[in-house]
Amino acid sequence: MNYRHAYHAGNHGDCLKHALLVALLEALRRKDTPFGVADLHAGRGVYDLSGPEASRTGEWRGGILKLLEDTPAPLRGYVSLVQRLGLYPGSPALIRALLREGDRLVLNERHPEEFAALSAWAGRDPRITLRQGDAYALRGVLPPGGLKRGLVLFDPPYEAEDEIDRLARALVAAHRAAPTLILAAWYPIKHLAPVRALRDSVRDARLPRRVDVALHLRPPLDPARLNGSGLLVINVPWRFEEEARAIVAALKERLAEADGSVHLEAAA
Repeated sequence: MNYRHAYHAGNHGDCLKHALLVALLEALRRKDTPFGVADLHAGRGVYDLSGPEASRTGEWRGGILKLLEDTPAPLRGYVSLVQRLGLYPGSPALIRALLREGDRLVLNERHPEEFAALSAWAGRDPRITLRQGDAYALRGVLPPGGLKRGLVLFDPPYEAEDEIDRLARALVAAHRAAPTLILAAWYPIKHLAPVRALRDSVRDARLPRRVDVALHLRPPLDPARLNGSGLLVINVPWRFEEEARAIVAALKERLAEADGSVHLEAAA
């Protein structure tokens, strides 16, 4: 209940997560059939990078600011959307900007103050349903908006010791409940043991058509530092692997240190 994303908005993890999220949404928009999106750790929707939280950490200066100053071609769609929406749009704002009239968005946020801010931001948009509760309680959420085509985004704060286990179980449960949906789970990288546990769980569950893409700002050896992040995607849409490869390479070029690296693994 203590996590506030305002301290981290626009950092390198957001840039990876949101650039890939935009690519997934654009893939859904290629078909005229309506789609639904569930953002299960929504936060407050938008963030003020001049506010006290972002000013205190300055993390966005090593993330979105560098991309605004020099935008590589694979990131232009994401960066132009950020510029249009203002600094800094969280995932709800990015998703909402790409919804069409018949599409639907379910936003879940447990933190009371963040939920109040999210509710004010969402207003009376008839495409949006708000929910305040446990992100992993999927009953009544899937499929989002009753639409069998769409996306579920998991973006937990990773404060709980059992977060990786809960996330892995939720991914399996979500796929069983709605096997046609794209599932996307963001994860931080400090050292690799927790990341390996998540990857092993998903592999052992044989979740289909997986792409796991990660950016290491530096070798992930120091568990006290955020050394990178990744996005694990289930039921990847056509061409996403190719797009993800270009996106993470561009992020490495702009954001990583000299000994940074990328990871991309695909499985049928």
